[in-house]
Amino acid sequence: MLLKRFALYLIRVISLLFAVSIISFALVSASPVDPVQQYMMGIGPVSDEQRSEIEAYWGVDRPPAERYWSWISALLHGDFGVSLLYRRPVIEIISERFRNSLALMMCAWVFSGIIGYSLGCVMGMNRNRWQDKIIRKLCYLLGSVPTFWLGLVFLMVFAVMLGWFPVGFSTPIGMRDSEVTIWQRLHHLVLPAFTLSLMSFSNTALHTRQKMIDVMNSEYVLFARARGEGRWMLFWRHGLRNTVLPAVTLQFASFAELFGGSVLAENVFSYPGLGSAVAAAGLNSDVPLLLGITLFSTLFVCVGNMTANLLYGIIDPKIREVRQ
Repeated sequence: MLLKRFALYLIRVISLLFAVSIISFALVSASPVDPVQQYMMGIGPVSDEQRSEIEAYWGVDRPPAERYWSWISALLHGDFGVSLLYRRPVIEIISERFRNSLALMMCAWVFSGIIGYSLGCVMGMNRNRWQDKIIRKLCYLLGSVPTFWLGLVFLMVFAVMLGWFPVGFSTPIGMRDSEVTIWQRLHHLVLPAFTLSLMSFSNTALHTRQKMIDVMNSEYVLFARARGEGRWMLFWRHGLRNTVLPAVTLQFASFAELFGGSVLAENVFSYPGLGSAVAAAGLNSDVPLLLGITLFSTLFVCVGNMTANLLYGIIDPKIREVRQ
């Protein structure tokens, strides 16, 4: 059964990647920005013959269907193309930038999950009390604040005024990558990760609050209260196990939101990750890099959802028994 479910999920992922590749290529082809013109702006004026040679080399003079078939055929053979902006293979740039983005997103994901679930439980256990009102207003406020604005505020306060954290980048300026310590990397990671986590914990907190209220109002909790169980015992025996699974589901579903928020956070903090790379690729019409990051981010979100499905059986044995 497990192998069958994995095979079906793999077919869905392949179908989704194929659909994303078609839509992404169609949108890039319909873009009014001329990639050849953008390229020539960086190298200076060229003759008409040189422009024709560049167009023939990149294949932009061919029909879109032919260009898509050529690109997807190379992609199936592991060739993602060469970045027009960085003059390097796209797969090398993705692998290099993904390490930084993964560290940023995982730290933000863990922070937002722990903070969001904890605050949601506090709100749910103290419904309509002062704790619930204050935290709920804070969630509404942070959920409506743009990521780049909050990042700029943190940057001015904690980096410029107080000097507790560096202004940007993932490593100190002027140091070799082999000389940078893990503490220096974490020091540069704190502000962007904290900014990104504050933008995504509100949904988890508010969702957990409502689930906790539903659990506390259920008949089995009322029966447990009648038996004399205290607030802590009610939370440990009933609230925790009935609210953690929806929170995990929502948290894994936030991978796409985290990736979208990382684009803004990485640009604000000049953090060299996939978010800053996709922004640079979009602004400079780097089509191979833009398409490569789009497919890779789609695969990343699919892997996150699959991991959530596998964890369901570990968290809730009843789901594992039903699936078997």
